[in-house]
Amino acid sequence: MRPMETPLPDLELARSTLAAEARAVAALADRIGEDFARAARTVFDCPGKVVLTGMGKAGIIAQKISGTLASTGTQSIFLHPVEAMHGDLGRVQRDDVVIALSDSGVTAELIRCLNHVKGRGAKLIAITGSADSPLGRFADVSVCYGPVEEACPLGLAPTVSTSCMLALGDALALTVMRMRKFTPEEFAAFHPAGGLAMKLMKVEDAMSFRTGERLAVVDERLTLAEALAQAEQSPRRAGAILIVDGQGKLTGIFTDADLRRLMVRSEGVAALTQGPISRLMKRDPKRVRVGALASEAMAVINRHRIDELPVVDDSDRPVGLIDVQDLIGIQTVTQKP
Repeated sequence: MRPMETPLPDLELARSTLAAEARAVAALADRIGEDFARAARTVFDCPGKVVLTGMGKAGIIAQKISGTLASTGTQSIFLHPVEAMHGDLGRVQRDDVVIALSDSGVTAELIRCLNHVKGRGAKLIAITGSADSPLGRFADVSVCYGPVEEACPLGLAPTVSTSCMLALGDALALTVMRMRKFTPEEFAAFHPAGGLAMKLMKVEDAMSFRTGERLAVVDERLTLAEALAQAEQSPRRAGAILIVDGQGKLTGIFTDADLRRLMVRSEGVAALTQGPISRLMKRDPKRVRVGALASEAMAVINRHRIDELPVVDDSDRPVGLIDVQDLIGIQTVTQKP
């Protein structure tokens, strides 16, 4: 018995699928008008949360749009139409806005659910291919992308229609984001483990040593012995001591490496430790200010081949210390030396 030959991939079908979806999405730009503007205003003015719903593939797209809304400043959840009829309808409140996705606009499970949603007083936005469908007519606002031909050779699998839904949902989410004046810092706060959050992380968020907690800050008039004794009172000491003048401004830094080098070179340990730390410290050390990006701190550390970098306020008073270990694993923005 001859083994069945593996059929060759139809690359032309792949190309035509991409072309069909690209044409449909590009054509949506001409459909952005007052209905879309009403939908954006409705989402922006929503005093509650925005609930996305849809069945099948449209439901999967709805989940993605809900995630995009949530990450760009709009409180949002996904509600499965069938689960809604078995208790999850309690997630929808009068102040909410519901966005329902359906190409045909006649999906039975969705229509049954939305009857009850409207009964609870929530506003309804439809994203559909047919404005004259039950969903389109039932909605307070209908965003319609019009009839489309699916790229599937059988004309059955949702392809072009779901691409249109996704594109319109993204456009809606980003339009509302702009209306909210949503900032990169706010975006980063919603993505604490994401690459952008790492790039936008401030030094005060990255540093593990702070004054009054785990960082020794001593007066420059102390002896080395007194400074070391004071530093040992910290529950978990950093690898450096920051030295300040009488006004509390940073004048120097003294690291564990500095101490080791001095001990090796010195002939009299007692005399060394009784000397003023101001004569032994590194004067005018490199520093960054509060509010600087962690990437800036990394650039300074790399450029000057140091392990500890003081963080100061606008008055040049120490507020913390960022250690090279604090920055390991942080995906920082590339800085030019």
